[in-house]
Amino acid sequence: MTRMFRTAALALAGLLAAGPALAMDLTKKRENLPDLVLGDDQGNDFVVENKDITLESGKAYRLRIVAKGRQEYKFYAPEFFRYIWFNQIVIEHKEIHGGGPPDHLEFDDPGEIAIEFVAIKPGTYTWSVHGLEAKGMTGTLTVK
Repeated sequence: MTRMFRTAALALAGLLAAGPALAMDLTKKRENLPDLVLGDDQGNDFVVENKDITLESGKAYRLRIVAKGRQEYKFYAPEFFRYIWFNQIVIEHKEIHGGGPPDHLEFDDPGEIAIEFVAIKPGTYTWSVHGLEAKGMTGTLTVK
């Protein structure tokens, strides 16, 4: 291995190791996004409030996904989940920390799930509530 290659490899390893620590510092300055609300408390189970949300790459956010309707909501955003760095998922003041994205978030009853994350990769990502897309339960999360 050449000296230049070895030096570059060590520098890259150092940056990768520092990545999560730098992102954790970003979370202290997180911005609260408008709640993405599924259904309402007047019996309209298929309305969505704030279905299209725009973010900036490199910034930390908190997004509350709130189920108010009486449906079973299976919230899928696989590409978005893949291209953000999760700090934590919060359910009823209980925190979930992990090394990878969830497959989906599911609501069997009204409630909320908050995700705290850093937006990484720019793009427009579609989210949907599985099985209820035809009822209008889809939207976008755009990272600029």
